[in-house]
Amino acid sequence: MSRGIGFSGSVAKAFIDSKLTPLLVLAALAMGIFAVVVTPREEEPQIQVPMIDVMVPYPGATAREVEERVAAPLEKLLWEIPGVDYVYTTSGPSYALAIVRFKVGQDPEESAVKLHTKLMAHPEVIPTGAGPATVTPKGIDDVPIVALTVWSETQDSGTLRKVGDELALEIRKIRDISDVNVIGGERRELTVRLDAGRLQASGLSALQVAQSLKQTNWSLPAGSLTAGNQEVLLAAEGALRTADDVRGVVVGVRNGRPVRLGDVADISDGAAERQTYVMFGAGPQASHKDIDGMPVDAQAVTLAVAKKPGSNAVVLAKQIEHKLVELEKTLLPADVHVTFTRNYGERRRRSRTSSSSTCWWPPAPWCC
Repeated sequence: MSRGIGFSGSVAKAFIDSKLTPLLVLAALAMGIFAVVVTPREEEPQIQVPMIDVMVPYPGATAREVEERVAAPLEKLLWEIPGVDYVYTTSGPSYALAIVRFKVGQDPEESAVKLHTKLMAHPEVIPTGAGPATVTPKGIDDVPIVALTVWSETQDSGTLRKVGDELALEIRKIRDISDVNVIGGERRELTVRLDAGRLQASGLSALQVAQSLKQTNWSLPAGSLTAGNQEVLLAAEGALRTADDVRGVVVGVRNGRPVRLGDVADISDGAAERQTYVMFGAGPQASHKDIDGMPVDAQAVTLAVAKKPGSNAVVLAKQIEHKLVELEKTLLPADVHVTFTRNYGERRRRSRTSSSSTCWWPPAPWCC
């Protein structure tokens, strides 16, 4: 006795006997491979958890005064905003910081607008002498995907800072890079120290000198350049580059003769006061050691690289590696090295492929 195979059996038999079945399987496989390749990969998931920093300066106030007069009223006001999940406040001498965290799924732009509107509607929360409040939105894409540490056993921190700034300029040219923050090292700074006696003898004030410097060093638009279906805006930067340039700035006229800044002030060209310090542990095989043979940490500068929302962290990390290979030949001195001290793209790739390639560049002898 025979039985019917039913609807499901008929469909299965039709697919088994059809010559289109292998083509459908190949098409589905190709679509799956394509989806794996084009899907952005990164360490943190792309979820919306808006966070906004509210910084309120209060010059001259103690931490207790800031807490009572700024932080506490501000925290109470921020809790009234719809969609707020948590409010963190920090009080310190001369400042208050509030970190507002909204609920998961809240629109970042809408949340920022609501916070701005709330602050503008209640200006009395910020007392006289404090403010204005600085509002800075934060998101998951502000977390650096790559941290490059520029280090050397022979160069000083000022030289490493210059190399780091040049590297940052080149890395910013990569598409989908949103920001490159250079940490550590010594910035170059031209310092102007006004002499009160010479300033009074010239009949000038400190405000007049400051305005003259600002007008001399203006950056003005200089048109645009169109090429390759792209338009590049040009700007004429200020003329002050060296200490001699600053000394020659005319800041006023006295008895029919020009008064130059060098006549009323002392100008020095040197390193600015360091705000951050970065040291790099060069490993047990480092050539720079102390008298006991222990490796000494080298001077270093770190570049924190963040990406644009929705871009692929793995692809961007690879592009940065390729850029470094090019810059080694043209920009990096022989005794300056670059190490990936953080690489979310590499970690994400490893979690997908279970590979174990090194993240050091250039390869160090002590790196496995």
